[in-house]
Amino acid sequence: MPFLDPRQPYPITLADGTPYRETVQLAAVIDHPRIEIGDFSYFTHSGEADETAAILAPYLYPFSQERLVIGRFVQIAREAIFITSSANHAMSGVTTYPFRVFSPETIGGYQDLPFRDTVVGHDVWIGHGATIMPGVTIGAGAIIAARAVVTRDVPPYAIVGGNPARLIRMRFTDEEISDLLALSWWDWQLDRIERALPHLESGDIAALRKS
Repeated sequence: MPFLDPRQPYPITLADGTPYRETVQLAAVIDHPRIEIGDFSYFTHSGEADETAAILAPYLYPFSQERLVIGRFVQIAREAIFITSSANHAMSGVTTYPFRVFSPETIGGYQDLPFRDTVVGHDVWIGHGATIMPGVTIGAGAIIAARAVVTRDVPPYAIVGGNPARLIRMRFTDEEISDLLALSWWDWQLDRIERALPHLESGDIAALRKS
């Protein structure tokens, strides 16, 4: 099978040969100083390609202190959103109104807020309308259910859902998860991934070890 070109903005080609323009490869369409993206990660939305960063992480600005880091082969469905630390308001006073942001002299004055990176591991599936809150780390192979609100870290290969998101189940045993993290198939050369595709799709970890 032909593999993706990581430079291709629209990775899906319809049967009539036209590109499907609502699914974009993030690394090919986002140029943002506070966003780091691995190859082959995609997001589906109805905006223009150059609006992707603003749709996915609307509160992450070029001058923000935090980063959004997304691994390889991440799958992000429509309406998923990252609420990053720059969206926070100070809550230690009487009011949460952000007076300082309305003056260029004081717009950067909220230095005491907890600016934390949001990190998404490799091969994570983020379902329709999921909300990822500031500073969360999502482990490799995790699945985030539709409309989940993720407020805390998610272990590798966990399935979480709800508001706030809670563990539904683990996808594999502890031993299998250790094996998968050690294999790190997402770092393999594409021709090796292609050869191993039957094992990746079947969940045959023993066969995957031999690939």
